[in-house]
Amino acid sequence: MARRSCLDGRAGSVFADTSVVINLHATGRAEAILRALPNRIVVVEEVVRELEEGRRTGRTGAGALEGWIAEGLVETARLGAAGMAHFGGLVIGRAAETLDDGEAATVAGALERDAVALIDERKAVRICGDRFPHLLTACTVDVLAQRDVQAACGRDGLAEAIFGALQRGRMRVPEHYGPWVVDVIGPERAARCRSLPRRFRSGGETVE
Repeated sequence: MARRSCLDGRAGSVFADTSVVINLHATGRAEAILRALPNRIVVVEEVVRELEEGRRTGRTGAGALEGWIAEGLVETARLGAAGMAHFGGLVIGRAAETLDDGEAATVAGALERDAVALIDERKAVRICGDRFPHLLTACTVDVLAQRDVQAACGRDGLAEAIFGALQRGRMRVPEHYGPWVVDVIGPERAARCRSLPRRFRSGGETVE
């Protein structure tokens, strides 16, 4: 069953945080997803640096991102003056009200370019909702649920991509997407995905 994404009907740029890059790589179908998505994916320099730091622990996201950039599937961006002002406001202050560098720069870049911010963490989504109500935020699941991506992957390919992102990327799934995710991958595989909210791993939630 198809699920509408907030990216449906939007052809502008989207700024992707580190977790989104990791999740897309974990799908095993990132190139096909990026080609199908009508939105231009942008990553800021701070995200590139975070992924590079992951090389020391054996993470492969940085290498994957390099390939996507070389193929023209993703572009990189540096924050301008307006973006840096937003960035400073997001990393300085109490821990409960600040973000890590990658998240902060992603949000700042989206604000600067009037784009969508692709962020997965609840704290980042909450802060954006409180401080930037005009900013549209989306998550990795919104990318996977986008109608062109669904069509390009097909039902079985989409199930494999989502399961990979959950198993290898530990992709966070917002509550409203839980039933759809279980419907696509099936309750047996859902039960094996620790990043899914527990109630969606019990097999009791389905899409109506």
